[in-house]
Formats: sequence, structure tokens, C-alpha cells
Amino acid sequence: MSGQTSTPTMPAWRQRRYGEADAVTLGSAAVPAPARGEVLLRLRATGLNNGDIRVMRGEPLLLRLAFGLRRPRQPVRGMDAAATVVAVGEGVTGVAVGDEVVGELPGGGLARFASAPAQRLVSRPDTLDPVLAAALPVAGGTAWQALEKARLGAAGSEPARVLVIGASGGVGTFAVQLAALRGAEVWALCGERNRALVESLGAARTFDYRRVQPGAAELGHGAFDAVVDIAGTASLRVLRRLVRDGGRVVLVSGEGGRVLGPIGRLLRAGLLSIGSKRPLVPLAATAEPDVLAELVALADAGELRPVVSRTAPFGGAGAALAEVAEGHVAGKIVVLAD
Repeated sequence: MSGQTSTPTMPAWRQRRYGEADAVTLGSAAVPAPARGEVLLRLRATGLNNGDIRVMRGEPLLLRLAFGLRRPRQPVRGMDAAATVVAVGEGVTGVAVGDEVVGELPGGGLARFASAPAQRLVSRPDTLDPVLAAALPVAGGTAWQALEKARLGAAGSEPARVLVIGASGGVGTFAVQLAALRGAEVWALCGERNRALVESLGAARTFDYRRVQPGAAELGHGAFDAVVDIAGTASLRVLRRLVRDGGRVVLVSGEGGRVLGPIGRLLRAGLLSIGSKRPLVPLAATAEPDVLAELVALADAGELRPVVSRTAPFGGAGAALAEVAEGHVAGKIVVLAD
């Protein structure tokens, strides 16, 4: 390994139990050593996601089978990161000490240093602000994969009309922009105070979700080629009526009970889709570095605008987690490492 840091401990936001943001406290932790295939990163900025909140709370309870029964195995939240490579583990190629990178971490982003698989990282151009880069990986990647599932912008396809439900959050702001970049006519449901923002991102029509919900006359029946449902609260049968034959509803998330979460909803979606010309398609987004590289290029060129509602100092990460947990953030909150 080269470039090993000599710092034995570091500041880190850690949690020793599942719970709300008050379960995450600022303390110290050992600087991780990169394993084979990993690099050690010096964090510059960390974007927060709803996924951080789910792990923080340990809900649905089924999630704990993967993340830890009594407490998170990885005690430090934070998956989206813009960082500098400061050390490399054995077997790492294509990444060197001093490289500026962006990527989706397996947790650990709310600390001074974090280790990450080298294959998850992509280069960050000097011309792309690390704050904007740190907003891209999870939310941008999820939006991209949702549009792929919707078959939006496929080769040879006609211009489509797409409805984005939950358009002002992290995933939604990217979904609106990426759909518009693919030539779609984008309609969007969001809060009244965020309608102007969503329109500035490329939505042709926006509606206050408190007044116009899926199934409302303003949206019609069979009016869309695709629906991207990020809110996850509407009836599946109502969602399916929104798309024309051959169209798709992509389920990015969903509400559900404390134990199983959205699993029941996704199972019902599968049953309703058997033999249907308007299938309900669940999305299980994964880290895809090739997609992230495309997102970085678009953002660097100014064609894609990561929406950052605010930045938070490292010492304010706990308050930032609490704000994200409330569920009303437009775009993303990004925590600065210094």
C-alpha cells in the first residue's frame, strides 16, 4: 500500500443504536485501513440520502438482517462522497494517490476519512465543484436507472410524456432533468413551494400534490408513456391507469409497515403486472460507476444541475440528518468535510 496516512483517529458521526438523528453523535473513530481492492479517501463533501435515514432508523425491520440486528454494522452514515484518494490497497489499479474522485460508499461518509471499493469511484474533473459532485451518486443513479426501467428514450422511440411523482426531492429533481434531456414532456407532482424550481429543471407542467393526486382529472387516464413514482403512497391500480397500453410505472420507493416496509406493495405490483400491457416495475437501484461517469460528465458540462438546498458544516451533520429525516428537503443537503 502507498500513501498511508499517519492519523490514527479521526472525527466521525457515529451511532451505537438505531433511532432518530439524536442517535448519531460526533466523536472519534479509528482511521480505516483500505483492504485489497479498496482505497482510503479524505472526504471533501458528503451528500445525504433517504437511504441514510432508513439505515439510521433500522426500518423496515427486515433491513436489519443486512445492516445489523441491534445496531448498524457500519456506524457512520453517508454514502455519497466527493473525496481525495490518500492511500490505495493491494490490487488497486486505475486509481492513484492524489486523484479527485466521486462515488457511492458502503457508508462511512460522515467522517474525515473513509475506505471504499476502488471500482465504485469515478474521476471528478477540477471544473466540477465537489459539493455538486457529492449530490450525484445515489439520487442521480437512481433516477437514471428508473428512466431505463421505464424504457424512456430508448433507441428509435417517439417523444414520450412522463409523470414524476415526488419531483422535488433528490431523486425527483434528477428524474425531471434526465427525462427532459431525453426529449420527454415532463409532468410533475411536488409541493406548491417547489413548483417553480421543478419547472426550472425542465417540467412542462407541475401540480401541487396536495390538490392534484394520481387519479385526478387534471392528469387523466392513459395520458402517460411512463410514470416514475418516488413518493410511494398512491394506489397501484390508480398508478397503472395513468399510463397508456405499452407504458410502464416504475416504483422507486414505497410506504409500508414497520416490519416489511414496501415489500408487500412490491409483491402486489408483481401480481397486478402478470399479463398486463401496463406493468408496474419495481426498481432496486445499485451502484453503477458507468452511469455515475455519465452523470458527472453531464453536470460538468452544465447540462445537469444537482439541486443542493444547502450545505452544512461538518459539525452540523446531526442537524442535517434530522432535516432530511423530516422529508421536506428540496434536492439534497451536502455536508462539508472541513
